[in-house]
Amino acid sequence: MNFSFTTEQEAFRTEVREFMEKEVPSRWRELGYGIWEEDDESWELTSQWVKKLGQKGWLSLTWPKEFGGQERSHIYQLILDEETARVGTPSGIESMITIGWVCPTIMVFGSPEQKETILPKASKGELIFCLGYSEPGAGSDLASVTTTAVEEGDEFILNGQKVWTTIAHRADYCWLVARTDLDAPKHKGLSMFIVDMKTPGIKINPLTNILGFHSFNEVFFDNVRIPRKNLVGQKNLGWYQLAMALDHERSGVGSPAAMDRMLHELIRYCKTTRRDGKFLADDPSVRKRIARLAVEKDVLRMICYRVTSVQEKGGVPNYEASTAKVFTTELMDRFANTVLDILGPYGQLDRNSRLAPFNGLFVRQFLHSPSSVGGGTSEIQRNIIAMRGLGLPRG
Repeated sequence: MNFSFTTEQEAFRTEVREFMEKEVPSRWRELGYGIWEEDDESWELTSQWVKKLGQKGWLSLTWPKEFGGQERSHIYQLILDEETARVGTPSGIESMITIGWVCPTIMVFGSPEQKETILPKASKGELIFCLGYSEPGAGSDLASVTTTAVEEGDEFILNGQKVWTTIAHRADYCWLVARTDLDAPKHKGLSMFIVDMKTPGIKINPLTNILGFHSFNEVFFDNVRIPRKNLVGQKNLGWYQLAMALDHERSGVGSPAAMDRMLHELIRYCKTTRRDGKFLADDPSVRKRIARLAVEKDVLRMICYRVTSVQEKGGVPNYEASTAKVFTTELMDRFANTVLDILGPYGQLDRNSRLAPFNGLFVRQFLHSPSSVGGGTSEIQRNIIAMRGLGLPRG
């Protein structure tokens, strides 16, 4: 396999890198945002940044030109994702959900009107989706959702509850799965909808996470009426659309570059910080643990390149995306735990302390890592790899 990039692709990488280094807001760097966090200031910074990328056409590099895209190959998207993650830009979860997960699925299953309404604005960073997936009784077993959408004339009436709905309080639309046939087997009675979050009957309650940020929500739908035209694709075939969206969600190719950035910061810290009279970098146990992280980070990069290879050939990564998801999730957890062990007690200090290493980045990563069940737990990913990748029977 040839892992080199063409002259044109390397020129694009240089263009992106120079733009990122110049344009990332200084305030973002001052705040030390390293993982996605939610408060009013970070939201404003990320919203402005996403619109700036939209103006350059970089939110929709691979999209058809009719929807605001540039029709570039997925290799260019890989390069953009790598450089964005390497620099640590304000691009947040809102662009990942909207641009990376929902819009590609709308391109495949959406009606002409849905495509014309959603895609051009999304490509400019002018609208945001949240995901209406999980419910109190439907997480890993997502096909068990009980939120209903009952057809009545030219409308569907929604009733039910969603939970862990990230940025529901900020979003313009919800990409929602609901049950439209109560008598069908659970995978065959679901449909996907585009729901305007300003529709009467929607109530949003905040859920504050362990970091103290309000990003999650529980959302209640009480006789919410939405037009039939907001049904995506065919009624009762929503599971297949949902599965495609999840495949896009699980294939984050920017993760290795983000780890590369954090790893270099850790190495620099260990070279300049003494403990018991010696630099941390001279400790054999520290060197061994950092080396292991470096190897695993490069393994993850190869896994993500494989995902891009599938996309480049016109496919949708399935078990390949699950491979990337489970490896990313567990490596980020090991990464955070390893760094906090190396940092010692100082690693527990958050950014409100002047003594906090890396402005508290790694303690926040440590606290954030349990929320990585989004997109499916590691157990679910391993089942997908076993059945769809290895041809093993359902357990």
